[in-house]
Amino acid sequence: MKVEIRQEEACDFPAVYDINLKAFNRKEEARLADRLRLSDGFIPELSLVAIVENKIVGHILFTKISIIDEEKRQDSLALAPMAVSPDMQRKGVGGQLIRFGLDKARQLGYKSVVVLGHTGYYPRFGFVPTSKWGIKPPFNVPADVFMAKELIDGGLSDIKGIVKYAREFEEL
Repeated sequence: MKVEIRQEEACDFPAVYDINLKAFNRKEEARLADRLRLSDGFIPELSLVAIVENKIVGHILFTKISIIDEEKRQDSLALAPMAVSPDMQRKGVGGQLIRFGLDKARQLGYKSVVVLGHTGYYPRFGFVPTSKWGIKPPFNVPADVFMAKELIDGGLSDIKGIVKYAREFEEL
């Protein structure tokens, strides 16, 4: 199966909304991408769609976040949301979106990415619990589901603190 991955375009917004709605079965989650596009954390080059046979079947979005402690603030990225149309799940589309997105983020000069996600899925892409670096989520979740990945060696060296997401995430 050939999967094309490219930057999202405005004409893709309805299809992206539909994929997120079907994948998460929640309107709040489906509207998140729409809200994040209007935020200060939005990076157009990191809003990507997966296309199979001229149909959008997946979407991934990386937005700017900060990791803040008492002494400093470090910029990073959040991977969220990531959705694949239910009929295309478990066919490698999500993995291709993640790998492509991580490579693009690295090319743009970002050093790290955090994700709140499944422990059986994200570690295969190099994500490990953020506790390794002393990085904490801004909400109460099990430690093993809040993960990060360095995009360059040492991308999280000497970084610790609490993640601050774009305020649009607070509406979930």
